[in-house]
Amino acid sequence: MHFTKVKGILSAKNGMNLYRGCTHGCIYCDSRSKCYHIEHDFEDIEVKENAVELLEQALKRKRSRCMIGMGSMCDPYMQAELTVRSTHKSLELIEKYSFGASLITKSDRIMRDIDLIERINSKAKAVIQMTLTTADEELCRIIEPNVCTTARRYEVLKEFQKRSIPTVVWLTPILPFINDTEENLRRILDYCFDAGVKGIVCFDFGVTLREGDREYFYENLDRHFHGLKEKYVRRYGDSYICTSDNNDRLMRIFTEECRKHNVLYKPDEVFSYIKEFDENKDQLSFFDM
Repeated sequence: MHFTKVKGILSAKNGMNLYRGCTHGCIYCDSRSKCYHIEHDFEDIEVKENAVELLEQALKRKRSRCMIGMGSMCDPYMQAELTVRSTHKSLELIEKYSFGASLITKSDRIMRDIDLIERINSKAKAVIQMTLTTADEELCRIIEPNVCTTARRYEVLKEFQKRSIPTVVWLTPILPFINDTEENLRRILDYCFDAGVKGIVCFDFGVTLREGDREYFYENLDRHFHGLKEKYVRRYGDSYICTSDNNDRLMRIFTEECRKHNVLYKPDEVFSYIKEFDENKDQLSFFDM
C-alpha cells in the first residue's frame, strides 16, 4: 500500500474511486487492463490520501443533491479499507450532507457500515450492488480467491433486505466453458429473488479480455484449468468480447425469470434506478435536520 495526492475525486457523473488496484485476486479483473494506466503493482494499493477532503469540498459546492457512486474500478471494501477507512469516512460525509450513495462490492466488509448506510437510506437513498458470478463455492474460491464467497454475499444481501435497503446484483462476468451453465444461472437467480433484489445487471453471458487483463486471466487458466487457455485462444483469438456459446439460451432464461419476479433486468433501467435521487425524500430529510 502506498499513498498519493490527487487533484480531484468526483467524476462528471458523480462517481469516485478512493483506491487504485485491488487485492481480491479475481482472475478476470478488467481493471488490470493496460488502458487504465496503473503503473504500480496491481496488488500494491494506491490510496488517494486527500480523497475525503476533496469529497467534502465537492459536496459543499453541489447545487443539488444526487447519488454518489463508489466501486466502478476498485472495490471500496478491499483489505486496505480496514485501516485507511476512506470508504467509511466518505459515507459519513454523504450522510452529513444528505446525499445518496451507491456502492459496488464483492466483500462482506460492507457489513461494518450497514448502520451508516441505513441512515443514508433513511435520509436520501442508498443502493448496494453486489457481484455474483458462480454458485459453486469451490469454483468461487478459485476465480475470486481473496474475498468472501457467493454464499456469504447472499447472506449480506439478505441483511440489507431486512433493513429495506435496496440492492442490485451484477451477474457478470460469466466465464465461457467454466460457469456458463443453466444450473449456475438458476442458482444465482434463486439467490437474487430470495434476497429481493431490485435489479440485475447482465449485458450478456461472457467475459471481456484486453491487454493486461488477458495475460493474467490466461496465467490462471493454466494454473487451475488445464488446457482451457488453448480452447479460449482457438475460440476467441484476441477478441475483446468473448461471448459464451450458451449466451442466447441463458439470456432467454434470465429475461423470462426476471420478468416473472418483477426484477429490473434491462441495463438502462437498472442504471436509471441506481442514479435516480429521490428529491421528495431529500426535502423531507432536510427539514428534519
